[in-house]
Amino acid sequence: MSRQNYIFTSESVSEGHPDKVCDRISDAVLDAFLTEEPNARVACETFATSGMVVIGGEVGLSDEERLKNYMGRIGQIARDCIKDIGYEQEKFHWNTCHVLNFLHEQSAHIAQGVDRDGAGDQGIMFGYAVDETPELMPAPIQYSHAILRRLSEARKSGAEPSLRPDAKSQLSLRYEDGKPVEVTSLVLSTQHASEDQTSDDIRAIVEPYIREVLPEGWLTEKTEWWVNPTGTFVIGGPDGDAGLTGRKIIVDTYGGSAPHGGGAFSGKDPTKVDRSAAYAARYLAKNVVAAGLARRCTLQLSYAIGVAKPLSIYIDTHGTGVVEEEAIEQAVGKVMDLTPRGIRTHLELNRPIYSRTAAYGHFGRQPDADGGFSWEKTDLVEALKKAV
Repeated sequence: MSRQNYIFTSESVSEGHPDKVCDRISDAVLDAFLTEEPNARVACETFATSGMVVIGGEVGLSDEERLKNYMGRIGQIARDCIKDIGYEQEKFHWNTCHVLNFLHEQSAHIAQGVDRDGAGDQGIMFGYAVDETPELMPAPIQYSHAILRRLSEARKSGAEPSLRPDAKSQLSLRYEDGKPVEVTSLVLSTQHASEDQTSDDIRAIVEPYIREVLPEGWLTEKTEWWVNPTGTFVIGGPDGDAGLTGRKIIVDTYGGSAPHGGGAFSGKDPTKVDRSAAYAARYLAKNVVAAGLARRCTLQLSYAIGVAKPLSIYIDTHGTGVVEEEAIEQAVGKVMDLTPRGIRTHLELNRPIYSRTAAYGHFGRQPDADGGFSWEKTDLVEALKKAV
């Protein structure tokens, strides 16, 4: 029997966090190539520091000449991302930072396995779902994201002009009988405009938005507030700390509530199972919980490079299942083709839908009309019920 009474903590970071700036640029490059060609191959990495962005990795289009011509757009893509995030600091400005592009053509040795519909790499991927929030996500990470997303909206709308892009949140939630009931501590560090602003000043700005986002009753007199606990936070973003694509994989997924296979998402086209199979695993785990087959579900998939069929499917319902795990494992393999091509087709992943995933989590989001976050749909519920 799993523990029912405990405190669990998760953190999130904003779109202006240095690592998230890099994730955003890498995914914007991916979207640009997928707009040009749905079967484009992209594995894009970005590094950002004071006054500089470095982009590297492998890309591929069916026409080599078109690929060469397309490379000239990469610098502007990066600048557009930085501008949209909101960086106009002296040492990190969208219009003046140096952008170095070292992207090159994808290795033919990697391409040969993928071209046969195999996986783009070996690896293990996990999906997770739990019934403690309407989105079937763990509450600590879901609400950590929600706080930062709301503050970003207030900043960009002009309602809070003294807020700046770089921010972090962290929630510690107390669970009673397996359900979150109280915030025991809340940490919020946000970049701001003036060195004259104190921690109390920043709390006065952010507290109404935090109270707006969190469920009623979760904030109590016992809740510990830590808002900008180190004091001044004016220098932020890549000027304050270097950033790198793929360094926030726990923020991107389940906030530590579930295992992680170790592969990052951003900058990778959907032939890379690090991304597409992790989306499929979340999709299946969410549908298992939505179907009432379990209140909590962890699902693992494994792949080998160049091999289409998953090597294994594993499910753990943590003692909450209403049927045997083996039956659910067999069912998920029946209701969805889990080859890399099958995943891309079922979830329609060969679309430019990835920039929006780069901040505030890849999971627990609402499906978009254009196919974004298709892995958050619960359209397999009836098929799963029949299959078990």
